[in-house]
Amino acid sequence: MDLFTRTTTGARYTARFRMKGDPGYAATAVMLGESALALALDRDALPASDGGVLTPATALGDALVTRLRAAGVEITTRALS
Repeated sequence: MDLFTRTTTGARYTARFRMKGDPGYAATAVMLGESALALALDRDALPASDGGVLTPATALGDALVTRLRAAGVEITTRALS
């Protein structure tokens, strides 16, 4: 999966998530499972939040990235010109 974004200053970035398995089944199960484990076991490592509706990145931050990488997910980022 490739993601693209532009910051409020106009800088552009891309991120690539890569893993083995069907993205509609196996990969989704890994991402959901690791998200649940981060919530249950890594509470102290989660970013501070006032609550509300959050994306996985804002709710779980580096705790989720660490878990996904340990589960075999390759995550790369780079700035675009």
